[in-house]
Amino acid sequence: MSNSSGSVVPLIGRILISPVFILSGIYKITAFSTMMGYAAAAHLPLPKVSLVCAAAIEILGGLAILTGFHTKLAAWILFLFLIPTTFLFHNFWTMQGADFQNNVSHFEKNVAIMGGLLILAAFGAGAYSIDSSRAPKS
Repeated sequence: MSNSSGSVVPLIGRILISPVFILSGIYKITAFSTMMGYAAAAHLPLPKVSLVCAAAIEILGGLAILTGFHTKLAAWILFLFLIPTTFLFHNFWTMQGADFQNNVSHFEKNVAIMGGLLILAAFGAGAYSIDSSRAPKS
């Protein structure tokens, strides 16, 4: 099966993956004091700055993916962001019981999202995107 350059599938994929980041970033802002506790518990340097940077990466990266604006770059940034995030906040191997299972699920979800981001980083946003509308027409 060949890839159709006008396929709506990449658009649907971007619509499905972007809310994970946008909503997470918004939550970090609206629940800042709660999230500060998590940042401090993870021993992040400069927890307030780290939290603001994380929210900005998630919101801006999620919006870039959604709209298909500099999609490959945004996908790489979010992919790289998820590596330490996944290992710092979902370190299930140090847990037991319900915490263990909950964090295994979150870890696996993040790994799956990272796979989707790698596909976007490699192949771009598709036809229905700002990137496509800005590309030189041949």
